[in-house]
Amino acid sequence: MRPRTEVALGFAALALLALIVVALGSRRSRQDDEDPRRSTYLAGPRGARGFAEALTRLGVRVVRERARTATVVRTPPTPGRLLAVFDPTYPLDDADAERLADYRADGGELLLAGRGAAVAMRCFGYSVRQRADSSLARVPGVTTAGGAVEIGPVLAHGRPREPEPGELMLHRCALTLPATVDTLLRTDDGRAVAVALDFHDGGRALLVSDGRLFTNRALRETAAGELVLGLVAGQYGEVAFDEYHHGFGPEGSLRRAVLDWSAGSPWGWALWQIVAVALLALAVSGIAFGPRRSIISRRRRSPLEHVRALATALAASRGHDVAVRLLVQGLRRRLAPGRALRADPANWLATIAPHLRSERARTEAGALTRLISGPPSAEGVLQAANIVEDLWQELRPS
Repeated sequence: MRPRTEVALGFAALALLALIVVALGSRRSRQDDEDPRRSTYLAGPRGARGFAEALTRLGVRVVRERARTATVVRTPPTPGRLLAVFDPTYPLDDADAERLADYRADGGELLLAGRGAAVAMRCFGYSVRQRADSSLARVPGVTTAGGAVEIGPVLAHGRPREPEPGELMLHRCALTLPATVDTLLRTDDGRAVAVALDFHDGGRALLVSDGRLFTNRALRETAAGELVLGLVAGQYGEVAFDEYHHGFGPEGSLRRAVLDWSAGSPWGWALWQIVAVALLALAVSGIAFGPRRSIISRRRRSPLEHVRALATALAASRGHDVAVRLLVQGLRRRLAPGRALRADPANWLATIAPHLRSERARTEAGALTRLISGPPSAEGVLQAANIVEDLWQELRPS
């Protein structure tokens, strides 16, 4: 098989593998539509990517925090920056709530939404309660989440209320009462769904009981977009979304996701086997990409070296006279290629001697004639070889 054919087959195999990977990826991407996480990375109906992109178009800088809560709130709060926690898939724990409360106490501003953030809402005197379905008076077409949730005060008349059955009370963070409470959204029967809390020591907290208000579906199909975008746009220059509690930790990467998928899927094992076979076939075939280059430098021998080698061989076989005659016939053949060599070499030398241009050449022709007719010897063969080469240089066509 020709190298070009092998290369073409290799590219065809790679193209086939790419098509298989794209097909599997597109098949997997359709599953994202059912992903329930309120992540700004997800474009499905229940994701919040549309909210983040809308803020970007309105001039708000969007940051996706993939580190732990302790790392995110370690630095002092920046004015005009809002930290948003949207209905975390992995609910906040008491340690997260304590750090968020300290962040607010240092002047930070928070947006907490959904039941997954309820433990942090309790630090500000509020909890999320499950109620019957009810529509929102200011957002036509939206009902509060699955059995409606609402925000209700934890304190009543300055005293902690008794916990409801199945409700866990907070033990770690210090309860801080707000200086002012602004109800931003109610149900049609008057229950609070979104409130804005301002505190004496600075900082602000926006509490929203229903995380569905920020989803792509709510922004596209209802009037929720105007409300939720109004909470941020025009008031904050930057919004940082917590993605760590949705499973997008700092260790996540496309390379690691592909490796994990290939290790746990039969399709992935098949692709690895095909790649291994292709690499083995490529190594065995040994395709040379480009011209072959010689490593050993070879130098052509001069005609004189060939003549001397021939003379040495004939001298070793005691054919000195034959060697001299063959040397002269070789000169004749090079000067008159294609002609029959019937004349005696001595007569030929006598014929061309008067026509030689230099005295040195005529002298050498006479010496070569004497070597042909004289007694044979090894020294005579070597001398004849040198004379033949000199005459060739003198008589060869220019």
